[in-house]
Amino acid sequence: MTMSKTKVLIAGAGPTGLTLALWLTRLGVPVRIFDKAAAPGETSRALAVQARTLEFHRQIGIVDDVLAAGVRLERLTVHTPAGVAARLPLSDFGRGISPYSFAFALPQDVHERLLITHLERAGVEVERGTELVAFQDKDETVIATLSKDGRTETVSAAYLAGCDGARSTVRHGLNIGFPGGTYEQAFYVADVKGTGEVTHNGMDVTISAYGFAIAMPVRQLGSLRLIGIVPKAHEADETITFEAIRADIERDTGIKVEEVNWFSTYRVHHRVAERFRAGRVFLVGDAGHIHSPAGGQGMNTGMGDAVNLAWKLAAVVQGRADPRLLDSYEPERIAFARKLIESTDTAFRFITSRSRLIGLFRRYLMPKIMNIALHTSFGSRFFFGVISQAAIQYRAGPISSGTAGKVSGGDRLPYVAHANGDNFEPLRSLDWQVHVYGEVNCDFRGMIAPSGIPIHAFAWTDAAGKTGLQRDAAYLVRPDGHVALASPVQEAAAFQRYLAGLGIRPRTAERAPYRVPGTMHSLA
Repeated sequence: MTMSKTKVLIAGAGPTGLTLALWLTRLGVPVRIFDKAAAPGETSRALAVQARTLEFHRQIGIVDDVLAAGVRLERLTVHTPAGVAARLPLSDFGRGISPYSFAFALPQDVHERLLITHLERAGVEVERGTELVAFQDKDETVIATLSKDGRTETVSAAYLAGCDGARSTVRHGLNIGFPGGTYEQAFYVADVKGTGEVTHNGMDVTISAYGFAIAMPVRQLGSLRLIGIVPKAHEADETITFEAIRADIERDTGIKVEEVNWFSTYRVHHRVAERFRAGRVFLVGDAGHIHSPAGGQGMNTGMGDAVNLAWKLAAVVQGRADPRLLDSYEPERIAFARKLIESTDTAFRFITSRSRLIGLFRRYLMPKIMNIALHTSFGSRFFFGVISQAAIQYRAGPISSGTAGKVSGGDRLPYVAHANGDNFEPLRSLDWQVHVYGEVNCDFRGMIAPSGIPIHAFAWTDAAGKTGLQRDAAYLVRPDGHVALASPVQEAAAFQRYLAGLGIRPRTAERAPYRVPGTMHSLA
């Protein structure tokens, strides 16, 4: 039997696996990606694409295609049985936090096809109808057996990534526990054509004494996505048809349904794997964590896992970092997954509780509280930070160090717009870089130069100060846009120590300096 070789073998071609494959390919790492499904999904539960995901898409040059395919959500309208309780603006509620300060919706199947198109343009095809039969971590390599059309193939890979969903073959193969539980309520999700009071380019949420229902426009005009809780009278039914609960759906969403394109019911799990890594094998996305759909976090979290792992794998595979860099993947991402489970679990239990008291609070007081909170600058910024995933930080992680101003190692680099662009533009290099907001000291510049890491110096502005950055401080930024080391003073020795500790060498060390519009200097 012949044995083929690759650097990274990716099991599963959903949004998580595709993101990992695309980032690794952009970083010059050979990959193979396979999926047991014969074709990409035709339907989708995941709709929300958060700002942090759009920022990652910008780094690899696909954000414009993604934005062109989806819908910017202008407002959230909250209904109760008594009528409209609140109208909350979503078109710019993250102003100053991200270049993507709006809520955005794109069906998962369309999103996947876009990722596949870009992957194919880069010369990588998803291997369909292919199953992982067995794998072994042999210290230096992972030997995997793949099966397609009754034929088996052995693949030798430096690393294996399990992006193969909640029933992950990779997780089962590693015998990693997946503790958690299942919520008692069943959900319905439907794509329909119909008429009713739906906000154009918005999201309508109906909060009743017993639960909630969501209606929003999807794809071409006239198609609506409806999501809600299956009425209690039907939740024990083995199979639930649309017709059986049509009256409830139409009452709760305010939509008169004329045609059903797709209807499905499902139960929601909340689980986090005990580990996200065993040797050369990693769990990514739903293979490592699943949670309630509250807040539209699931798919975005999986794609965030993929980005976190991709640049680290690339650096180690290409000999630009010590393998210890990979030890930071699990603590950074498992901590976030656990925190997310906790918060979405609390939110989900609250919005689905059948307690009469909570039902009354949800119906009468919650819309008023949301209205007040989201019409204040602090309230909308806080809400955006949490929902958009822009607030994710790895301060407690093993490769985060220092604080300068209010920004610490592990924080996402704060977004600063300026006259000619913004400070996120250099992140398109997918490489290490130093940012200074103010003046660069000549000695510091001279001593950093041999490392090959470019220094991007931005003129100091009030806008930079408002984000918590400190004037003339130096920030070492990772390829994923998170701060690795924050130093209040431009002390080269601290940066040299950090880089040496992880054996970091930039990709750009052999290349000419990367010039960024709007920076005063961009010097290697």
